[in-house]
Amino acid sequence: MTSIKFTNEQLKGLYEFVMLCKMHPEIIHDKKLAFFREWLESLGAKLPDPPMPSQPEAPPQEENMDSKPEPNKEAPSPTGVIEPDVDEPVPMGDDSIEVTEEMMGEANDLRMKAMEAMNEGNLEEAIKLFTDAIMKNPHSAPLFAKRASCFIRMKKPNAAIRDCDKAAQINPDSAQIYKWRGRAHEFLGHWEKADKDLAQALKLDFDEQVNEWFKDVHPKALKIAEHNRKYQRKREEK
Repeated sequence: MTSIKFTNEQLKGLYEFVMLCKMHPEIIHDKKLAFFREWLESLGAKLPDPPMPSQPEAPPQEENMDSKPEPNKEAPSPTGVIEPDVDEPVPMGDDSIEVTEEMMGEANDLRMKAMEAMNEGNLEEAIKLFTDAIMKNPHSAPLFAKRASCFIRMKKPNAAIRDCDKAAQINPDSAQIYKWRGRAHEFLGHWEKADKDLAQALKLDFDEQVNEWFKDVHPKALKIAEHNRKYQRKREEK
C-alpha cells in the first residue's frame, strides 16, 4: 500500500470536519459535498435523511378580533394524521424489459440528479427524475424506496405506500421499504400497520429516526389491539 503522509494542518482540518458532521449530520447533503456523499454511498455508508425543505413564512396580516381563524385543512391534525392523497399513480416501469448495463448507468445518473433535486427542496422535479430512472431500471428496489421517501416529504402517503409495496416485491429484505411505508401508514393513522412496518425496519437495520417514530406509534397500536380484544370478548359473551 502506498504510504501517504499528512501534515498536522491537514489532520486538524479533517478532525474538525468530522466533528462538525457529528454535530450537524445534515450538512452531508450540502450541494458542495456531493462528491464526498457519492463516495460514502459507494462504500455502503448509511447517510442521514435529507433535511425537510423550509416553508416560506406567510406575510403578516391584520388581526380581526371579531372573526375566528379558519382551520388550515392542509395542516396535520393534532395526532399527526393527514388527509390521504388521491393523485393518479405514477408510472412503475415495465417489469418485462431486460435492463442493460447502459440503462443501469443512465438510471444511476438520473437517481443522483433526483437526490440533488430533493436535497434542494425541488420535490416535483425529484419525483420526475426518480420516475425517469425507474423507467430505465424498473428492477431496482432502492429507486422505488427513494421515490417513496420523496413522496413522504410531499405528504403523499398513498403514493409512498404504492412504491414501497412495489419495492417489497423486488427485495423484501430492505429496511428502507418498511421505514417509509411505516411512516406513510403513520401519516394515515394506520397505527397497527405502521407499528408492524417500523418494527420490521428496526429489525433489519436499526435507525434512530425510525426508533423515534416507533416510540410514538407503538403505544397507539397497543391501545387499538387492546380495544379489539375487549370488543371480541364482549361479542363472545353474548
